[in-house]
Amino acid sequence: MPKRSSILWGTAILAAMVPEVHSGTTVMLSGAEIRGVVVREAFNVCAGQVLDFEVNRLLAPVWDLPLLWFGATPLIALAWGAAFLSERAGCPRFGRILARSAAVVVIVRHLPSPLLFMFDVAGDSRCAGQWGPPGTMDWYVTTNLYHLVPVALVFLAARAHGLPPRGPLAHTVIAGLLVVVMLLGAAADTFTGRASDTRALDCSGSGDGTASGPGEPEDERRKGFLCEIREGSFGVGVPQLADMPDRELLAYGDHLCDLAVRNGGDVRAPAVSEAIGGVGGGSLVTALGRLCPQVAEVERERERRAKEENDAFVAAAERSCAAHPRHRPRIRPVRQARATMWADFWNINAWDEGNEGGPAGDMVAGLVGSGPGALDIWAADEIGHACVTGEAYRRRPPVETRGWEQVVEVGYETRTGVLSIVDGEGSRLPDLTAGGPGDYRVRVHVRGRRAVQEDHDAPDGTVQLLIMVFPGKAREPRIYRDSLSS
Repeated sequence: MPKRSSILWGTAILAAMVPEVHSGTTVMLSGAEIRGVVVREAFNVCAGQVLDFEVNRLLAPVWDLPLLWFGATPLIALAWGAAFLSERAGCPRFGRILARSAAVVVIVRHLPSPLLFMFDVAGDSRCAGQWGPPGTMDWYVTTNLYHLVPVALVFLAARAHGLPPRGPLAHTVIAGLLVVVMLLGAAADTFTGRASDTRALDCSGSGDGTASGPGEPEDERRKGFLCEIREGSFGVGVPQLADMPDRELLAYGDHLCDLAVRNGGDVRAPAVSEAIGGVGGGSLVTALGRLCPQVAEVERERERRAKEENDAFVAAAERSCAAHPRHRPRIRPVRQARATMWADFWNINAWDEGNEGGPAGDMVAGLVGSGPGALDIWAADEIGHACVTGEAYRRRPPVETRGWEQVVEVGYETRTGVLSIVDGEGSRLPDLTAGGPGDYRVRVHVRGRRAVQEDHDAPDGTVQLLIMVFPGKAREPRIYRDSLSS
């Protein structure tokens, strides 16, 4: 057997083993289990996938034969040995038949699946999701196409050792096989298309987009879905899906939409939540609302009910606060304001403009902390509404301790001359300074704190705060009453 023929046979055997060697190496290095293709629940009838499944099910006993293990390496090696022995025995035609028969078996094993997959996807992009998850499907298609490389080498090896195909038909078959391998290989790399960025998609609506749409009546909805995934309402999007090509992403979205529709449009149904897993959270739900009208309708209804519940919750807190007696100042303040304020991290706050979020220092008696242009006031046992009264004075008001659990006074310095208490929802009390920029004293009174700390089911609006603000240069804090420390 000529040297060139032996080299081609040996290369064919090595090429057939590459996918198995790669998989085995991956397992050893990562310790991960290589899983087969996971077929998703069908959301559309895709004839190619159904045919591929049935054919592989029927031929499974054949594909499990040891000769077809390791990418059909034993079969190719056997064909090489047969070709070598037949040539030595003076019967080269027999060796040619065995070589080509082995190549045909490999073609039948590996070529139909990629062809059927591409047939399905060309007819309906959503079929990509039925064949399997995008990353696994890329590997599956590429691996099947790769197994045609040893086939071409086997044909070339048979020709190289003096057994050229006779007539134009054989030449055409070999040339056509090589062309199909190259074309399908290119298609495997490009069938998913590109991942368009927000500029190409024209997510801003400026009219400068360059990405072509999917060509379906729902283009605006589908573009909206892609924009939500790529960027989202706050420039974040869904990072786990950000690099997925448009076609795969739309197929994934269509699959989730179909699954949600079968569950009444509810993306929070167990089956849909399981399919979504830990991907995207609320951002993916928002994106699906752009793609699926029924999901959007269900989400709007859920938001409406949530708003009604929140409005009722706030109204109950406001009624609770309104039921508390108003504070009667002993001297007349410049202004007095009342508000039902929400604390979602224990405190309500005040900051000078430009110092938002600045440190307020240590809390005195756990009630109030003060720093330059920053003020923190305890208002809830982590979360809840407090009934807040704010009073601004031009001079120091009398100290009041009766009926209060804690009364604490601290110094406060403001460069802007504004002290406006803000809660976790952005609600504000009016400015409580009476003399513009400078030094002030802030006296905070609280009651109901013990009740909410001892009973987590205490009614919202149990905590009452009275905040008095007046000019004063003293820096040291004063604790006039602290019944909670005893």
